Amino acid sequence: MWLTGNLQIWLYSKPTDMRKSIDGLSIIVSEQLELNPCGPDVFVFYNSARNKLKVLYYNKNGFCLWYKRLEKGRFLLPKMSDNSYALTIERLRWLLDGLRIEDLRGNPELPFDTFY
Repeated sequence: MWLTGNLQIWLYSKPTDMRKSIDGLSIIVSEQLELNPCGPDVFVFYNSARNKLKVLYYNKNGFCLWYKRLEKGRFLLPKMSDNSYALTIERLRWLLDGLRIEDLRGNPELPFDTFY
């Protein structure tokens, strides 16, 4: 699955016209976020009704665009003051599942080098 490894995921902070496809969303990434749409990062966009999300990323030799539309309810977005909000893979999954990502906390990672 593409949501593995150490990805940098950016949630764009402004509602986006969901009629935009790869080219239009890539322009937002390069001009508004000042990031490379062909880089290793993942970009998430939402509409003003917050019932649709698009996820854009570049994979080896071309762009991928995922689209999710809720049949009922709204995505529970975090409060954002900048142009973008950094997400972890876990928080993106929570967002896609309809959970409020600001309130959820997973258990911290515990690195052990000795076992009993």
